Amino acid sequence: MTLPADRIALGLLDAHLEGLCDGAALPLLPEGLDDRAVGEAGDLVRWALDRLRGVPRQPVGDFAREVGGLLGEFRTRVCPWNAAAVRLLGDSYNFVATGPRSHEDWAHDVLAVLHRSVRDPRGWIRLDPDRANAARHSVPAYPFDPPAAPQLAQCLHPLEGEAAVAALAVMTEEWMGEPAPVRTRPDQGAVLADARTLLDRYGPGAGYWTNATAAASDPAPDFIAAGLKGTGSHRFLTGEYLNGLDLYEDLGVIAVGRDEVGVFWSIGAY
Repeated sequence: MTLPADRIALGLLDAHLEGLCDGAALPLLPEGLDDRAVGEAGDLVRWALDRLRGVPRQPVGDFAREVGGLLGEFRTRVCPWNAAAVRLLGDSYNFVATGPRSHEDWAHDVLAVLHRSVRDPRGWIRLDPDRANAARHSVPAYPFDPPAAPQLAQCLHPLEGEAAVAALAVMTEEWMGEPAPVRTRPDQGAVLADARTLLDRYGPGAGYWTNATAAASDPAPDFIAAGLKGTGSHRFLTGEYLNGLDLYEDLGVIAVGRDEVGVFWSIGAY
């Protein structure tokens, strides 16, 4: 499938800004983003490039922070799904990514997402704080060490739609010392609305799966009442101790649609 010009342009700019954030040796401005190339995304691209031109490249740390802020704002302006992902899951240690549904056995598609071997079919945001982590030289799927496709289903349990929404909502919490669990927040309705926006992408016929052990006996566990810390799970994380970080708990939700699979994962570390 050929992507429209505006989606190609937005993807190119997103990748360029992300590379600058990660310290890649790139020119300040990307090539190939003239008015003919950007299509309907022209106003947004020009806004981002104008902001980028004004960011001093020294000191390096300040440059990376400024570009990171620009990248976050740019992503929220691309589409409502991106904005919901950033609001809901952008501040804690979460992995969010979507890949194409290419196999009848969707476990293969989920593994492709966890191993970063596929891109988002729509060019929308992914949240992947470990994308440039040197730990991936030792564990390519870091922070994950998922089971092979034939064993994947044994570590997952089906979820009802509203339970999947609630699981995404508690991913806004921190694993250690959360001062304001979702069950106590006055904006709980807005949090749940963002979670629904994320899952609506996969269509009304989507199925949902989780590694939460509570779902083994009930496809609608009360994630909100339990909170993130109260949620046990089948571990999908590597047990290797790399770069001084110990990974100890996780909660994942997988959305399986007709054309796409979405992977949402909260990771506990210290």
